[in-house]
Amino acid sequence: MDFTLILVLGTLLTGLIWLTDALLFKPARTRKAHTGVVSDAPVVLHEPLLVDYARSFFPVLLIVLVVRSFIAEPFRIPSGSLMPTLLVGDFILVNKFSYGLRLPVLDTKILSIGEPARGDIAVFRYPKDPKVDYIKRIIGLPGDHIRVVGNKLWINGVLQPETFVGVYPGDDGMRMAGTDVYQEDLMGVKHQVLFEKDGYRRDGEWVVPPHSYFAMGDNRDNSNDSRYWGFVPEANLVGKAFMIWLHWDWKDGKFDASRIGKSIH
Repeated sequence: MDFTLILVLGTLLTGLIWLTDALLFKPARTRKAHTGVVSDAPVVLHEPLLVDYARSFFPVLLIVLVVRSFIAEPFRIPSGSLMPTLLVGDFILVNKFSYGLRLPVLDTKILSIGEPARGDIAVFRYPKDPKVDYIKRIIGLPGDHIRVVGNKLWINGVLQPETFVGVYPGDDGMRMAGTDVYQEDLMGVKHQVLFEKDGYRRDGEWVVPPHSYFAMGDNRDNSNDSRYWGFVPEANLVGKAFMIWLHWDWKDGKFDASRIGKSIH
């Protein structure tokens, strides 16, 4: 189900009903209501039920559409590919204008505002199935040479420093408990990553083409990312994740109020 498409159609339909009535039918009802009236008392006009609903819902739908399309959109984290930064059950807000304004449904960029920076956590449409939204960390920018060997990452020939932090205790559902935690310095963007002691890692070298990005998860051994399916086209970008507004992992029944309002870096 494409919620944005439903929202656009609902906004158009209620707006057209309201506008059509205001231009064509309401004037006739007004004239009819005033015919033969000699009193100065106000005349009460009774709108058809459909028009009344359209007039009530149109501004609400329009506001929701504008906010979701051009300001911020909520997403739920379904997997642990960005642990420990984002956990299963995190509900996040995504800045929709960080990478330019796009028309809803069509996804056509109408205004260029900014471009992804290295280290951003970005939501994008999965290149192999654009109906599915993915979220990963931007590692490589257009023109970058990326090399991955084991848990080591080079960008343009420069090894990105890693510092061992300790052993991850696991999230509320004990996911990834016992995994090694490192702090990675991604050309000045410091964040934590997870490596399993005997985890499978995809080694390789890639050169990021123009208008594309190389993205990886912070849970490096448990992330379906650019190492496996290639690059993120600029046209697939949705926005930049910036805040956790709720944490509720209903599979485990866990609610964590401490994560509410936490910034995403």
